[in-house]
Amino acid sequence: MAKRMLKFVELGHHMPEKRDAALRAQDFQEIYDRFDPENAADQAGRCSQCGVPFCQVHCPVQNNIPDWLMLTAEGRLEEAYEVSQATNNFPEICGRICPQDRLCEGNCVIEQSGHGTVTIGAVETYITETAWAEGWVKPVKPARELDQSVGIVGAGPAGLSCAEELRRRGYQVTVYDRYDRAGGLLIYGIPNFKLEKPVVERRSRLIGDSGVTYRLDFEVGRDASLEELRQRHDAVLIATGVYKARDIKLPGVGLKNVVPALDYLTASNRKGLGDAVPAFDDGRLDAAGKKVVVIGGGDTAMDCVRTAVRQGAESVKCLYRRDRANMPGSQREVKHAEEEGVEFVWLAAPEAFLGDDAVTAVRAAKVHLGIADATGRQTPQIIEGSSFTVEADLALKALGFDPEDLPTLFDVPELPVTRWGTVAISFKTMMTELDGVFAAGDIVRGASLVVWAIRDGRDAAASIHKYLTAKAAGDAVPAVAAE
Repeated sequence: MAKRMLKFVELGHHMPEKRDAALRAQDFQEIYDRFDPENAADQAGRCSQCGVPFCQVHCPVQNNIPDWLMLTAEGRLEEAYEVSQATNNFPEICGRICPQDRLCEGNCVIEQSGHGTVTIGAVETYITETAWAEGWVKPVKPARELDQSVGIVGAGPAGLSCAEELRRRGYQVTVYDRYDRAGGLLIYGIPNFKLEKPVVERRSRLIGDSGVTYRLDFEVGRDASLEELRQRHDAVLIATGVYKARDIKLPGVGLKNVVPALDYLTASNRKGLGDAVPAFDDGRLDAAGKKVVVIGGGDTAMDCVRTAVRQGAESVKCLYRRDRANMPGSQREVKHAEEEGVEFVWLAAPEAFLGDDAVTAVRAAKVHLGIADATGRQTPQIIEGSSFTVEADLALKALGFDPEDLPTLFDVPELPVTRWGTVAISFKTMMTELDGVFAAGDIVRGASLVVWAIRDGRDAAASIHKYLTAKAAGDAVPAVAAE
């Protein structure tokens, strides 16, 4: 191992080549190239193979990272892929969009010791893209088929990872989704420069080839009630995600061209997919030639500012009420945005949207960060008399997402929800108070990372399997109280 590993003492941290900012800002292609075999092996070989792998500890799906890094360093890529995909249904997607700087790479032992982290995400992408190219990625083939069926509401990462795991066990699985493509926010929310859509479509096709049935353009509450799905299936999983945009109560919020972030991103992604998008074609959701102001500091805000640059905006500014160190989004994304010409206005809280019919400017006030609140983050405090204006032809509200009112939408008032509107479950079983109805992903935990949705989907599959096994054996399935 010593010959191939522990290279961090002589070899520095290195990412795949990144396209020049001026060039990449003109298109929606991914910004990083792929590793070649030599560089991938070298970077994988920097791993220290530490006794307590904090990279794995801080990975939501508990990826066995040191093992597949060692296998990559040794050129045993098919084995590396097998280890990688054993814990993750979407390794090539996580390799691209996970905030590794906050998860595995940020907790890498050699990063903490000052040597620079192993480039885990880029190696993960390299492994899986090689596996696709070599034909190692195969549809699931269960050892035996079971008669029991499961209906899954939502074709995002939680629903699809659960579907694949249930098919692996032989269950008959149908995935229902209100949209015309599988993938959820992977398709319509995340821009191509972070995740090209053929990557998502390839994975969803594979899950379909495994025997999962898709029912797209299907809205629960319109095409069938949740109770009807319970009659069709032996178990049901709710994995709808959270799509209701948080709003901001400010004067002028109803002006034209003050738009929720997801509406804007969906229009851009649909246009890239070749769909007809009237609101884009008539200019309402096209940033070309406009002064764009984005309000928010998360990854969705970063997606918006970088999309606006690529659409040819005259200027792009991001207003955030805290400083850079307190941003919830990935610091890598902030750096990419700055390289592409985005201006960040830190410590600025919006006060009003100005204009007669359509927005012409955003008025904001300067902020001072006070003492930390219960979460440990400093509380923004407005500085009196510090108001200023920022010109805007298009203002995008990237303030996060809340759950939709599922009891009303699904016509099932008895579905329990928490005070935040998320579906209430027993965290031991992932089942709601409705027998055989489970829930997973953002609709349970609130807006979160794709990798957490994958973890939740896999956990839900295990819980559903346990429930259906007991049901088939005639064992009593204990009622649970949602927590």
